Amino acid sequence: MRIKDEAELDRALSKPSARLVELMGRLDGDLMILGVAGKMGVTLGAMAVDAARAAGAMKKIYGVSRFSDPEARRKLEERGVATIPCDLLDQKALADLPEARNIVYMAGRKFGTDGSEELTWAMNTLVPGYVATRFKASRIVAFSTGCVYPLVPAASGGCDESVAPAPVGEYAQSCLGRERVFGHFAKTNATATLLLRLNYAVDLRYGVLHDIGRKVWEGAPVSRSVGHFNALWQGDANNYALLALGQCASPASVLNITGPETIAVDHVAGRFAQLMGKPVSHEGVRGDAAYLNNAGKAFRLFGYPEVSLDQMIEWQARWIMDGGEDLGKPTHFEVNDGKF
Repeated sequence: MRIKDEAELDRALSKPSARLVELMGRLDGDLMILGVAGKMGVTLGAMAVDAARAAGAMKKIYGVSRFSDPEARRKLEERGVATIPCDLLDQKALADLPEARNIVYMAGRKFGTDGSEELTWAMNTLVPGYVATRFKASRIVAFSTGCVYPLVPAASGGCDESVAPAPVGEYAQSCLGRERVFGHFAKTNATATLLLRLNYAVDLRYGVLHDIGRKVWEGAPVSRSVGHFNALWQGDANNYALLALGQCASPASVLNITGPETIAVDHVAGRFAQLMGKPVSHEGVRGDAAYLNNAGKAFRLFGYPEVSLDQMIEWQARWIMDGGEDLGKPTHFEVNDGKF
């Protein structure tokens, strides 16, 4: 079985669950996605439109971004998202945005942090303050990252929401700063907020599985510096993120989203080698500490992911072997010193 092209992939990543259709039918107000042109936002926006239509909900779905990539805007408009160009660092432009009862905040900066720390902190802490002030009467789901947790061994089963943050490096520290800013305004303005800690979403054009599979296909050694990881099909991640609109609270609530497995890099590399008919080699000393999440709370709320790890690996292997699109955006999952 394979996903044959990008159009089919985008449809698979934006298919709403029955649970999401039901939520969109009873969720009051319009939805605005801030930072919509990133890696996940286009399919999340399309999913929101499809879920609202399936529910018969007269709901406007806005997508806000600088839109430095015109193709992302074209795809969103094609799927029914009303796009609005806006630099979120510009408070006047932010003030001019239409009202929306529901906000999904996806803006942020990660790669390139090392050497550009000031911009990373501005994007990850100043902008959340502007947004939380502008949309204080909305409910807000704010994307965060599992990198705010400490690195833990595989045997731990990953960090659940009760584990205190202990971010390593400036990127992760700035992400905790983003959470603290949203949390502050959730308290002072009674804004219903949810902090969504994700790692890692899988889209066949990028992601941890893509990174490992590409190494095997090209005969390059696979790093063992981080021996385990979590992964979740991006379609499931999109569903969970939108379902989280029904879980916002003041003070802000926290929710981990990722797949149910603690996945061994060696296992995945070996499976790709088997599917691709290639040898596999490794480099470095096998590390035990990693960014690992426990998403049990999300599974209790929303159910298990619809796409299994085995299915993701098979789709990914075939995608690479068929010469499928590669966004050239490595996850750097092998980084364990906080320097992205």
